[in-house]
Amino acid sequence: MNPFIIEILQIVLLLALAPLFAGWVKMVKCWIQGRTSPSLFQPYRDIRKLLSKDVILAENASWIFRFTPYLVFGVSVMAGGIIPMLSIDLPFSATADVIALVALFAIARFFTALAGMDIGTAFGGMGSSREMTIASLAEPAMLMAVFAVSLVGKSTSLSQIVLVISQGHSLLRPSLVFALLAFILIALAETGRVPVDNPATHLELTMIHEAMILEYSGRHLALIEWAGMMKLFLFVVLGIASFFPWGIAMNDDLTAIASAFPILLLKLGFVGAALVLIETGMAKMRIFRITEFLGTAFLFATLGMLSYFMLE
Repeated sequence: MNPFIIEILQIVLLLALAPLFAGWVKMVKCWIQGRTSPSLFQPYRDIRKLLSKDVILAENASWIFRFTPYLVFGVSVMAGGIIPMLSIDLPFSATADVIALVALFAIARFFTALAGMDIGTAFGGMGSSREMTIASLAEPAMLMAVFAVSLVGKSTSLSQIVLVISQGHSLLRPSLVFALLAFILIALAETGRVPVDNPATHLELTMIHEAMILEYSGRHLALIEWAGMMKLFLFVVLGIASFFPWGIAMNDDLTAIASAFPILLLKLGFVGAALVLIETGMAKMRIFRITEFLGTAFLFATLGMLSYFMLE
């Protein structure tokens, strides 16, 4: 199969499966908490409903506020072309590595924070301030975890990391174990999940991401919400590709790519259930405790790098 077709197929999968994965997480959470669950396809209905509504803008909203939803959505789609989901034979992997992926997430966060402050409301400024505080702690930890995995893979290219780890390197290496622990903590913070944030709340004392997007409506809110689902999906597939790459096709063979798809769905189902178990078993922490939470992630990532040089 042509690599460009694989790239397009991955982006289509990202757009289609991200709302489905978000629906799966909500459904499993309702089952575990003994509540009636919404349909697995409820996120699709929410997006369609928002796309059909008019956009209402504040009088003092600048081009930053109007441009941010399209930028965040476009950056999320672009990130989907870098991470190997079905095959490592991706044209983007030759020009964009995992550091570029971290930079793309940072660009989306920067403009979202700017948009939150742009209209001058108290909630927007508060959410932007909290978001940038978390980013200042999460991004160094993320880079350290990425470097720990890159040392094992001998490259910062995600395709090369998947190729090396899937060919006989055990996950039970100290550097990879510490990097995995750090990545789980960082992913919870970056995707706005409990215990760092709660995407289902609108309480003043607990809002972080939701406070920044409170003034969005219509198709702008649909793009922001869809991009949020894609970010959660991307972090999950990034974790799968970096630590559990078995099943991803090592070439452009159509049969191998076709067999990688059901394996990806199984992994997504398992990770979604594990995410719900973490969220259900933990409470939302106070905002001032997040520094300790992300400090622990940075410590794990640093230990991963040190253990590589000392033990491997």
